[in-house]
Amino acid sequence: MNLTVINLFQIKVSIYNFQQFRHLDRPGWKLSWIWQDDDQVIWDMWGAEAMEQGNCSKFRSSPQLPHCCKKQPVIIDFLPGAPYNKQFSNCCKGGELSSMIQDSSKFLSAFQMNVGFGKTNNITEVMPTNFTLGIPGYTCGDAFLVSPTRSSPDGRRWVQTLETWNVTCMYSQFRASPSPKCCVSLSAFYNSTIVPCPKCSCGCQGLPGAKCLKSGEKSPHLLELPRAQENEEVPPLVTCSQHMCPIRVHWHVKQSYKEYWRVKITITNLNFVKNYSSWSLVVQHPNLRSVTQLFSFNYHPLNTYGNINDTGMFWGIKSYNDMLLASGQSGNAQSEMLLQKDPGIFTFREGWTFPRRISFNGDECVMPPPDEYPTLPNSATTSRPSLVFFSFLILAFVF
Repeated sequence: MNLTVINLFQIKVSIYNFQQFRHLDRPGWKLSWIWQDDDQVIWDMWGAEAMEQGNCSKFRSSPQLPHCCKKQPVIIDFLPGAPYNKQFSNCCKGGELSSMIQDSSKFLSAFQMNVGFGKTNNITEVMPTNFTLGIPGYTCGDAFLVSPTRSSPDGRRWVQTLETWNVTCMYSQFRASPSPKCCVSLSAFYNSTIVPCPKCSCGCQGLPGAKCLKSGEKSPHLLELPRAQENEEVPPLVTCSQHMCPIRVHWHVKQSYKEYWRVKITITNLNFVKNYSSWSLVVQHPNLRSVTQLFSFNYHPLNTYGNINDTGMFWGIKSYNDMLLASGQSGNAQSEMLLQKDPGIFTFREGWTFPRRISFNGDECVMPPPDEYPTLPNSATTSRPSLVFFSFLILAFVF
């Protein structure tokens, strides 16, 4: 059976990451959809490729076989260094997309393809369905028609697409993983107690699926770990602990000055099989509106609720600490932060100096319960000089 391609459309696909603080890390996006017509095929592509060609035997008489004949193609981005004649603008990032705040020049990925639509010339009738991004936690809606896109290649003449369709994909942490991926521990200079991550924050030792290495055990080589395909992420293998989390964030109230106070933030990678590149940390604390100086992290305020400035985003400095290496001596990033004491609201009492919420790479971390926060010593809360002592001083000066 021979199929004659009557209508050939040139289609450009752009993937934008509009999230402010959650980036798409490796293995990156794997865009997929289902063609409505069995005769729809991808003849050629630039800037990306289909993972499988599929059965193209019906085109055996054609001078060139299609790039992909599968009814449900899975498209992946080229790695950096792809052949020049197969590149496309904003391609070749290995499927990684930066968040808008971290790097606004890398939150877009795009590719182009020539698609044959069989015997129809109405693209609306053959618009694919069931879009997926191929990343755990993301759910995509149906395609909907929007105003046609316009562009000017030479800056003089404007051209317009025949049709432009949008697909919106939303992220849910609960869909991405049945358990959290990070936890928070706390400490302060005025209390010797270190509040650890809550027990079983991300899992419990001995339960199915909980893999960890005890102290002194040799970590396996990355290539020895089982995985379904080359471009799929390796399941976490963490240090055995009471919390079993791949990432631990420690918040330490380090020092108090007359008008300022100092905090040290430490992020530790306890995962033996993953480096976290371009990581980000989001913290909610009422005193973040008065950040004075940050020493080893980048910082950007997030006004998530109008003019309320109590949330901020931290991320590493490029080529210095923007990558959390796999568990080991170098598997952490830390910075100190100086904040001005806001008159009328600042206090060391009742855990006020500790964060309300923390998230790592867009996933919320497990916090200790408030009643376990480090507290001021009893003497600090009842340190009012007695009236008898003042009377004694007055008498001493009089006589």
